[in-house]
Amino acid sequence: MFRLAWPIMIELFLQFMIGTADTLMVSRISDDAVAVVGLSNQFFQAVIMLFALVSGGAGIVISRSLGAGREKDAKSVAAMCVVLIAGIGIAASAALSAGSGFFAELLQTPDRLQGMASQYIGIVGGGTLWIGAVMALGTVIRSTGNTRAPMLVALGMNAIHLVGNYVFIFGAFGIPKLGLTGVAISTLASRIIACAALFWIFRRSFSTPIGRRDYFRFDMPLLKEVARVGVPMAVSSASWTFSQLVIFSMVASMGAEQLAVRTYLNTMESFCFTLGWAIALAVQIQVAAHYGAGEHDKAFKSALRALLWGEIIVIANVLLLYGFGKPVLSMFTDNPDIIRLGVGVILCDLLLQPLKMANMPIGNSLNAVGDSRYVMMISVPVQWGVSVVGTYVFGIAFGWLIYGVYAAMIADEAIRAALANRRWLQRKFMRRDRPAASRAASGSIGG
Repeated sequence: MFRLAWPIMIELFLQFMIGTADTLMVSRISDDAVAVVGLSNQFFQAVIMLFALVSGGAGIVISRSLGAGREKDAKSVAAMCVVLIAGIGIAASAALSAGSGFFAELLQTPDRLQGMASQYIGIVGGGTLWIGAVMALGTVIRSTGNTRAPMLVALGMNAIHLVGNYVFIFGAFGIPKLGLTGVAISTLASRIIACAALFWIFRRSFSTPIGRRDYFRFDMPLLKEVARVGVPMAVSSASWTFSQLVIFSMVASMGAEQLAVRTYLNTMESFCFTLGWAIALAVQIQVAAHYGAGEHDKAFKSALRALLWGEIIVIANVLLLYGFGKPVLSMFTDNPDIIRLGVGVILCDLLLQPLKMANMPIGNSLNAVGDSRYVMMISVPVQWGVSVVGTYVFGIAFGWLIYGVYAAMIADEAIRAALANRRWLQRKFMRRDRPAASRAASGSIGG
């Protein structure tokens, strides 16, 4: 598991560090610019869930197929994944580029931020194709057990983005200062370069390179298997992302300061669960491979081991966040009201982040063994009935503002964690029939 996890850990941690530096740079423009980026990024996460429909299911089917020794099937799924992602990406890019103003209004962006948000969404959203391509290609490559290559590409992509931000924000090397527009251009350019590198690696991820003809062969049984796993995963992910988007919209209605606090805390909280999330991604690959090979007991124990290590890491990190919260917030902004409010909210993370970690590896493991429908059934009603409704009740109706948002999220994570862990401990996947290829125990990934 750690052999798979450590490159993902480095990749996600570097993304977190670059994301933090990105937020610091944008904060030099204004707190309003930070609020626009935070709100827009939540929206982009919602759009990305369209890609999760394909890439999430494809990654699990690829790992299962390789675990069962069926590389030809894994290769076919990988090619279909890229073709479908390209189609979805082109459509999404066109819609966001043409309707950026509409989407800025839809997000209930404060009036003074409307123009800035529309421009940012138009540029970054117009390149949604590249967001989806980077996501899909990285997922496929990791599912083959190669977690190092996406790590190196992510390092290069984020370094390019950081340099681009510096050039456009501060007007380095004689380039005009373009502010938030320059940040958007830098984001788009770095993703295009990363996509080219990942595609080169992707074509060589199997024993024989993926050729042009492979992209025109659609295997319907395999596509149905991807859909059977991927659709519930996509619905769960989309539900979470859209619920967060609604929550961000409610936070936006609370005022620019509340929105800025949520954006800053969102960046800082990434430090808490980045390494734990890497373990959750790694164990999904491992559990899928063990399950494909018919090694059910190994799959069961892998998930519990990931949960234990993930909690240790997240609890240590959230204690660091609590200890250094005020000086870190002071790096982002000199607004004393935002700093005071942010420090108070960090106390809520002492509960929220360990509960998030209790969900991640077990939820991913349930998806890997084909129980994604159950994850969907517990995720959707709880996220909306507890997190979204609770945000309105506690945050707006009771007037708790950002504290009400966190109270609702804590309740949401606690309920879903209890249900998911109970399901895993019941070992129902062990009593189901094995996948068609489970008799072939060769080729297990990360075993």
